[in-house]
Amino acid sequence: MTNIISVINQKGGVGKTTTVINLAASLSIMGQNNLVIDLDPQGNATTGFGKNNNNEDNNVYNLLIKKINLEEAIQETNIKNLNIIGSHVNLSGLEVETASDAKRAFVLKEILSGEKHNILQKYDNIFIDCPPSLSLLTIMSLVASDELLVPLQTEFFALEGITQLVKTIDRIKENLNPTLSIRGILLTMFDKRNKLSSEVDREARNYFKEKVYQTVIQRNVRLSEAPSHGLPCVIYDKNCVGSKSYFKLAEEFTKQNNIESAA
Repeated sequence: MTNIISVINQKGGVGKTTTVINLAASLSIMGQNNLVIDLDPQGNATTGFGKNNNNEDNNVYNLLIKKINLEEAIQETNIKNLNIIGSHVNLSGLEVETASDAKRAFVLKEILSGEKHNILQKYDNIFIDCPPSLSLLTIMSLVASDELLVPLQTEFFALEGITQLVKTIDRIKENLNPTLSIRGILLTMFDKRNKLSSEVDREARNYFKEKVYQTVIQRNVRLSEAPSHGLPCVIYDKNCVGSKSYFKLAEEFTKQNNIESAA
């Protein structure tokens, strides 16, 4: 079964796109087939794979307005087993353009579920990179997804923001997608020299229990450098601290799949 996972946090700069790029790349290197959908109008996941986020033809905006089909929207990346549906700045106007459409929250779900049995069935995972807001695009993603992965930066106010997100998830489950679940909370930007990082780590594990991944992503300059080269960090410098963390996360992520399959 293809697993659709939204990587979400309404707060910007928490490592969402970095996580999408590096987790998908790590899993692909390990032999899984992955598709990334860049639903953020900024298009950072698209450029992070060395693709053009100004592609006027093959992009997620044209897919959502039904100008192109899924097959046309999917592009190959330079990484084996890893494809992408790129973003475009026009996405930012979608909310206004579809204001009169009562079923607009279901558009992405209909596209993905309609194709799930043929073109998409080769993928083990479909990762959706959400924008840093609780906008229509984020709602579309939540409605279309099976599970959520929430990056949480180990900084002050981090847990405060996540309570708002949990309320939104509960509302979506109640009204639009009853089977949606949180797959895991990923602690990012961890600084072991900083006492606050350890405090947030402890609080998150007390609150979310086993939902918090054992792997934490440490602050690492190579993770910030890699996108400017159009490469995931796990390819740009596979031996740096950040890359090792994402490979470890990919192993933990795969183990989750195996446990679910066994269950």
